[in-house]
Amino acid sequence: MQQRKLRRGRRPGGPRQVLVSWVLTLALLLPPVSVLAATQTAQYQVTFDALWSAATHPTDIPPDPHFSPLVGATHQDSVAFWTPGGIATDGIERMAERGMTGRLVTEIEAVIPGQADQVLLGSGIDPSPGSTSISFTTQQAHPVLTLVSMVAPSPDWFVGVDRFVLFDGAEWVTQATVELFVYDAGTDSGTSFTAPDANTSPQEPITLKTGLPFSNPIPFGTFTITRTDAPVVPALPVWGIGSLVTAMMLAAAARTRRMGPRGCKRD
Repeated sequence: MQQRKLRRGRRPGGPRQVLVSWVLTLALLLPPVSVLAATQTAQYQVTFDALWSAATHPTDIPPDPHFSPLVGATHQDSVAFWTPGGIATDGIERMAERGMTGRLVTEIEAVIPGQADQVLLGSGIDPSPGSTSISFTTQQAHPVLTLVSMVAPSPDWFVGVDRFVLFDGAEWVTQATVELFVYDAGTDSGTSFTAPDANTSPQEPITLKTGLPFSNPIPFGTFTITRTDAPVVPALPVWGIGSLVTAMMLAAAARTRRMGPRGCKRD
């Protein structure tokens, strides 16, 4: 008598198990998808919005609050033109005390080409509040930004960014807003906006100002850093792992339908 034997389960190494193994292997080997390769260069606009006014910081407000012309550079992280806790260079001292840019420009040019890529010069804001912008193109080899402006009048106070990272080794910053609080360059001991000159000797480290009128949590201004040439993602299919798995499963299902049902076998 012929007996019908019901096959339960599937043989090890069947088509579906092979398919799963293949997909898992691809998932481990394939790099992340739908990520655009970073361009070698990027274009940026920095907008300086000055907020300092009698309405935001009424204590000891001078009659003519303003900011000196912007000055800075794009450069490598290995060089710093100022840093909190460091000692101000002659260029930073002159910028912070007089709003002068020439000596700081000379310090930047001393490392071009090489550690720095370019000098950045922009307008000041007079009176404050107000706004001004500066545009530039930089490259992966010089991925950080330094930019400063004197708080004027003042003994030696300024706002700015020190080595702000535009490119982190993988992608460019698209947009960022930096709140600007006031730093003391450590070169003048005056305690009010209109205090007479009082040279600090020896110089003290650059520090963030605290206490009145700087205890107000409202910043003196902001830098809005915007990439202006961000590439447009093309409207093309992107094959990620999920799409790949779906396609492979559909192909396997179609193959199974062509082969017909399986399960019973006569001896």
